[in-house]
Amino acid sequence: MSNQMSQQISPSTNEKNLLVCYHCASQILRGELIEAELGGERRSFCCPGCMAIAQTIHGEGLEVFYARRSQSGEKPAAYLASNEIPEKLKPYDDPSLRGRFTRPSGDADSLETTLRLEKIRCAACVWLCEQHLRRNAGVQDVQINYVTQKVMVRFSPVKTSLARLLFEVERIGYEAWPFEPSQSLDRAKKERRSLLLRLGVAMLGMMQVMMYAWPTYVGADITPEFEILLGWTSWILTVPVMVYSAGPIFQAAWRSIQSFKQTHMLGMDVPIALALALAFTAGTINLIRGSGQSYFDSITMFVAFILAARYVELLARQDAQGGAEALAKQLPATCERALNYPASQEIEIVPVVNCNPGEVLRVSPGEVVPADGVLIDNASALDESLLTGESKPVEKKIGDRVYAGTHNILNPLFMRIEAVGQSTRIAGIASLLDQALLAKPVMVSLAEKWTAYFVAFLLFSAFVSSAIWMVFDPSRAWTVLVSVLVASCPCALSLAVPTAMAAAQGAVTKLGLLIVRGHVMEGLVKATDLVLDKTGTLTMGQPELQEIINLRVGYRREDALALATSLEQGQRHPLALSLMRAAEVENLLLPKLPEPVINQLGKGLMSGPYRLGSASWLGIEQGAHIGQYGQVHLMDAEGLIASFVFLDTPRPGLEQFLKVVKSRNIAVHLVSGDDPVTVSWWANHVGIDYHQGGCTPEDKYNYIERLQNDGRFLWAIGDGVNDAPLLARADVSIAVGAGAPLAAAGADAILTSVSLEPLAKTLRLADKTQIIIKENLWWALAYNVIAIPAAMMGLVNPWIAGIGMSLSSLAVTLNAWRLRKA
Repeated sequence: MSNQMSQQISPSTNEKNLLVCYHCASQILRGELIEAELGGERRSFCCPGCMAIAQTIHGEGLEVFYARRSQSGEKPAAYLASNEIPEKLKPYDDPSLRGRFTRPSGDADSLETTLRLEKIRCAACVWLCEQHLRRNAGVQDVQINYVTQKVMVRFSPVKTSLARLLFEVERIGYEAWPFEPSQSLDRAKKERRSLLLRLGVAMLGMMQVMMYAWPTYVGADITPEFEILLGWTSWILTVPVMVYSAGPIFQAAWRSIQSFKQTHMLGMDVPIALALALAFTAGTINLIRGSGQSYFDSITMFVAFILAARYVELLARQDAQGGAEALAKQLPATCERALNYPASQEIEIVPVVNCNPGEVLRVSPGEVVPADGVLIDNASALDESLLTGESKPVEKKIGDRVYAGTHNILNPLFMRIEAVGQSTRIAGIASLLDQALLAKPVMVSLAEKWTAYFVAFLLFSAFVSSAIWMVFDPSRAWTVLVSVLVASCPCALSLAVPTAMAAAQGAVTKLGLLIVRGHVMEGLVKATDLVLDKTGTLTMGQPELQEIINLRVGYRREDALALATSLEQGQRHPLALSLMRAAEVENLLLPKLPEPVINQLGKGLMSGPYRLGSASWLGIEQGAHIGQYGQVHLMDAEGLIASFVFLDTPRPGLEQFLKVVKSRNIAVHLVSGDDPVTVSWWANHVGIDYHQGGCTPEDKYNYIERLQNDGRFLWAIGDGVNDAPLLARADVSIAVGAGAPLAAAGADAILTSVSLEPLAKTLRLADKTQIIIKENLWWALAYNVIAIPAAMMGLVNPWIAGIGMSLSSLAVTLNAWRLRKA
């Protein structure tokens, strides 16, 4: 297999337009042809992602993946009826591919994978896939979200397999493939391109058919022969719109009807497909008979408008689901792999998806680390702000772990890969972002439930109203039936809540808040009380030297600080680091000590006559400096030289955050394990009315429980370690810290930013999200209240109904899209 790749222009445009991708079978458009040699043959690809995956599969000797593959996309009945996993999916159970597309779950005997679904259109589709997968032995949990079109499956690899999961999705008429962010970007591009092509065909058909129908609108006097010619020309132009542009609508409707016995729900594409089929059939019959309406102008306009609405919805959905994709954009497409390390440092440039654990990569300064691994040569400094929110570079020495998505700043380093694909830490954080939408908020579940009922209601209403018109005016019965089916499609109702929630999650992710569970935005609106931990939450846990007191006569402030810093040299506890920072800022020259420093654990440091430590160890009385992080004292044989007073650092953005919280009449509580005097000082210092110090984790749990028993809705913020009971008990909880491991603390969201300012913005965004959801629901309700009766009374033509329905969907999508820039 050759890793060389060339991008060429084929001899003729017509020839290129006929090419399809060897891996995904998508049509290759102008300027996008990529070729590579695989298995001794030249293969064509639509993008580097498909080419890299194909090279990986061939490189592992798994080219049977491409054997007997159906190019049509429609599976024969025998294929779906069989219980045997097809040959094309078996390679996914090979350890090399399974390791790429799965990650360990909380249970030692479980794996978790994220799959991307295709052809999912509504709540009925989601329900069917969930229930079907849950019935498979070994499947422990399944969560699907319509907005992101992803499914997270937790399963036992002993009882089932990744290939089995993919096959089971195919058996019920959908498509699935393992999600990898870098590949998902290519898939998203193809999805947009495909829908845009269908929309383009529908728009061209609409314009031409409307032009041919214009004489009828203006009552022009044309000959019967010419009228017949225009009618059949319109029919010919409508056929590709029905077959190609509206094809996915009919496929989704058919799947929904087939699964009705299981779901007891009909998808929203059912009334649309029924309206299109009835209108086209009636129009064709009338055209053959030479009398009556043709409906072709209404059909093409309706399809064009609904596809335009869905294209805008797709853009909003792909933008909103950008949690994982935004992280993925930080990852490089290619990397430098060492060919024969350490014997040689010769490198080759390869796609990242071709790399495997155990291989050695070189990462140059300024480049992004492409995988998780261990630094094996050349110490450096890395920017890990993508994972931790901390912008300060982190020094890395040989043996330290490095993570995908971080930037190498200092030296060219060599690393040995330990994890790729879904096993990386960045993929773990991306999966946290998806969990918020997978766990449906109450409002989303209610909207999906009522949408399903509404479809059945409108089908009943359409046929009843048509039957009534059949009695009073048979000539209008058919038009009324089509108009009611079109006008009352519940697209806007089904999109009202999930698009707003997805857009809000995308916005807060950009702020630095990773939402893990879907009820967070709703919960923040309902919160009546906020419970804060102190150290690590209200404060940074990084003491700073505030003042030097009790200075002995004859000693300057600088002399005492330099002497104390000399004693602390090499120590790593917070007070030592604070002294060293202060001495560095003042550029002090440190004196040489008479003897080596001896560390008296839990007491202090000594060198010859000098001692630095606590008041109790030194036998002196400590002054009352309320609120300090601590005091240390410096003395020699003659007595006290100086006392150093430290104060913890408030977390950035604290003042603004508390101001926003109080403006919403949320009561703030400070509950900490620190001594009550210190906690009281900090509460008064930042303006918190309720506080309690000296609390154990159990005390914090009981404190929240008492408030909840009084009917309060609790929001808690902690550092995610010793605050686990606090976070688990609260109605809404946020862990402040660095990344994915904090999810184990029971937090509903994780703040990766150092500042609390994102929480203030999230509070405002939560209010705005609720307002937009209510606006969307009221708009969808008002539209249907007006449109359905008007259509039933025969006041609305099918093409007007199509425009109204499409504009209704566009309205709720664009309204939700406003949350992106919050």
